[in-house]
Amino acid sequence: MAERPQQLAHLEFLGDALRFSTQIHALIPKCALLENFSPEEVKLLAHFMDVYRAEPAIEIIREGEGGDFMLMILEGKMEVQKRDRWNTPQLIATVGAGQTLGEMSMIDGEPRFATCVATEPALIAVLHRESLARIIVEQPMLGAKILMELVLMLSQRLRATGERMLGLIDERAQPAAPLL
Repeated sequence: MAERPQQLAHLEFLGDALRFSTQIHALIPKCALLENFSPEEVKLLAHFMDVYRAEPAIEIIREGEGGDFMLMILEGKMEVQKRDRWNTPQLIATVGAGQTLGEMSMIDGEPRFATCVATEPALIAVLHRESLARIIVEQPMLGAKILMELVLMLSQRLRATGERMLGLIDERAQPAAPLL
C-alpha cells in the first residue's frame, strides 16, 4: 500500500477502503468515475484505496501544493475554492458524496488547482498515484477502465469550462446600452 501522504496527516486515518466497498458501490449513480463499475470491480478498487475522516472547516487539498492522490467523497460536503488575482478565496463549487477531487494533480503531478475544505463531517476514500500504477500492473482491465473513466471525466469538465468561458466572453462582448 502507498505511504500515507503528509498532506493528509491531520485527518483521522480509518484504514483500507475494502470495508467501505458496499458504501462506495452505493455511490455509483452519483459518481462519474464508477458509473460503469460492477460490485466486484468496486471491491477490487477499494482494496487499493484508504479512507479518512475530516471534520468541518478542515482543509483537505490546498491550492498550489503538490499532490499525488485523488479523493472520492463517501459522506459529507466540501467547498472547492480558487484564489482570485487578489489572493482571496472564491467559491467555485460545493460537492458531495460521489464526487471526486484532485484527479489532475494525481495524473500530472502538477500543483493543486484549488483548495478543498470540508463543510460538514466527511469520509473520503483516497487513491494514490502509486496505487493506480499498481492497479495498472496487477489488474490491467480495471486499470484501463479507471483511466478511461478519468479521461472521460476530465474531458467533460474541460468542455464545461470552455462553455462557461465562452459565456463570459459573450457577456463582455455585448455592446453597452446607449446613454439616454
